[in-house]
Amino acid sequence: MKKKVKILLLLALASMNVYSSKGKWENLFNGKNLTGWERLNGTADYSVLQGEIVGISQLNTSNTFLATTRTFGDFILEYELKMDEGLNSGVQIRSESKKEFNNGRVFGYQVECDDSPRRWSAGIYDESRRGWLYPLEYNQPAKKYYKRGEWNKFRVEAIGNSIRTWLNGMPCANLVDDMTSKGFIALQVHGIGNEAGKAGKKICFKNIRIMTSDLERNRTPMDETITEVSYLNNVLTTREAATGWRLLWDGKSTQGWRGAGLSFFPKKGWTIEEGTLSTNKGDNKGGGDIVTTKKYKNFILEADFKMTEGANSGIKYFIHSEPDQINTVGFEYQILDDERHPDAKMGINGNRTLSSLYDLVPADSRIFDPSQPVKRVNAIGQWNRARIEVNGNQVVHFLNGVKVLEIVKGSKEFKDAIAHSKFSNKPGFGEFEDGYILLQDHGNEVSFRNIKIREL
Repeated sequence: MKKKVKILLLLALASMNVYSSKGKWENLFNGKNLTGWERLNGTADYSVLQGEIVGISQLNTSNTFLATTRTFGDFILEYELKMDEGLNSGVQIRSESKKEFNNGRVFGYQVECDDSPRRWSAGIYDESRRGWLYPLEYNQPAKKYYKRGEWNKFRVEAIGNSIRTWLNGMPCANLVDDMTSKGFIALQVHGIGNEAGKAGKKICFKNIRIMTSDLERNRTPMDETITEVSYLNNVLTTREAATGWRLLWDGKSTQGWRGAGLSFFPKKGWTIEEGTLSTNKGDNKGGGDIVTTKKYKNFILEADFKMTEGANSGIKYFIHSEPDQINTVGFEYQILDDERHPDAKMGINGNRTLSSLYDLVPADSRIFDPSQPVKRVNAIGQWNRARIEVNGNQVVHFLNGVKVLEIVKGSKEFKDAIAHSKFSNKPGFGEFEDGYILLQDHGNEVSFRNIKIREL
């Protein structure tokens, strides 16, 4: 009898490696060796010590990945990670390595592990492709969930176009994106360049398990207060539609827009192609600015934009340009190639640079978080995301999810900015409470998509 009980107990303990109280789990790491895994890209070392996968940081090598030899589509993934202080790491999901892409460089979604002062652990980065998709500026409380030098438990639910993360049981990222539907999972030892003080440090992984069936029944409800960030092209998510967002441009027609000073959309200068609205593309030039057919007062506006080298454009608001009157003076979210366009060096203290309130307030994310760079900008030819918030007298600009400026209309600071700007001789400038939204044709090729708005 005792022998039978002992056998049943052993079987029960063994089953705990495959099943949790909810759902069927499969271990991706057997606790003994690296069977089922392969090293990609860099030369940092991975080994198995005391039931853990241990990666060692190494001088002068690129990011090194330990990837599963299998690919996964929809799944729920859990793992524990402990990292020496001062390092950066992460886990790739739905990722790939193709010879024709950067000679095999790993690319795809990464669930970040971040020991830097910005504290973006469990945010979502797009490795070697688009950069940050869900920085934890979207979810400020999540910055405090990572425990330095201790074991941290991550949970990732990638189901359809939804990718959500939890860290130590707390919700972090809530991303909607459909660029990649499947790929391998990979552990990362981040490159440290020639920083000798970081060499030989460890990143440890354990209890790596995955669930690939019965996912809907086992997915975790996401706290509705956690910001959802969508990169679906010209499509609203169910949650966006339910919370009052609407497309300001439908991705295929000129509906809702007209030329500044016109009653119709310009017959030249603007191109609609594959869900992208572009000005001055190729030989199609000289269309002029375009404005919405409706005025807006309090709102949140988001738009993705892509620049060519040396480009200058902008998203203006509080514009009062009627069909028989061209008047394009208003507030402007500056779109500019800061490195190549001379306007970046004009104005005062950089107030004509990218994402600034043009000629009035410079963009600088360090004001709100000293751990940030001045601005987090994606390269020329890649998409960036603008966000403008207007609520009463408060005006806020964001670039790629990070706040870069905040000003109060009517304040002394704002009046002083106007007095020292090119708008000082414009009577009543800055006093409008509503107006049209404008996309600027400044003579350069610039593209837009995912233009959406929520009125407050």
